[in-house]
Amino acid sequence: MNDLDTCLRCHRDLRDHETGRYLCNPCEDRTAVHLGAIPGLFAQLDQHLARGNSNGPAVSGSKTAPAPVNLSVLNMQTERGPILAPLETWVRDWEEGGYAEVNEAGTVTNRLAHACRTLRFNLARAAAQHPAVDEMADEVASIWRTLSRTVTGEQAPRRIAVTCPCQQTLRITLDTRGETCPGCRTEYGHSEILRLPLADRRAAA
Repeated sequence: MNDLDTCLRCHRDLRDHETGRYLCNPCEDRTAVHLGAIPGLFAQLDQHLARGNSNGPAVSGSKTAPAPVNLSVLNMQTERGPILAPLETWVRDWEEGGYAEVNEAGTVTNRLAHACRTLRFNLARAAAQHPAVDEMADEVASIWRTLSRTVTGEQAPRRIAVTCPCQQTLRITLDTRGETCPGCRTEYGHSEILRLPLADRRAAA
């Protein structure tokens, strides 16, 4: 049970019907949407395997021929890549707490679908009882953003540097939902962190 009166992910005040939960209902719903979308986005990666579809910068002057495929996309499709591996790690973690069951049989695509389906099915219970569910939600959101940008070609949002009153520099984007200062451990919500002053150029470097 969450002893705080705020959502661990977005840091907004919990409403009466959310008391004791680790995630507020909007953060739970957003995570459910991400988990539902990830398998479909993953299935579209094949269309971006060709080297010409790479969204990375062109590199000139190489003495060797470029790889015929986009290696970053290929890595996303592997068993131990940045998509399936972290999701299955959370399924294993939740299995220990009685929230889920691991299934490592079948193709990477089938295992990914199972992991997302399992995490989504148990999400409401975890949002109320699992103290690390906010970390899982953050990682799921990061995976969803990575896949979305790969599939659509959208560029990552530009980061800006702001300064906490303790003089710690924080690097955020305009869609940052919240941040905890590593210097003084102050927790900022979305609107609060956007009101922090911009860091000077030397601190931002």
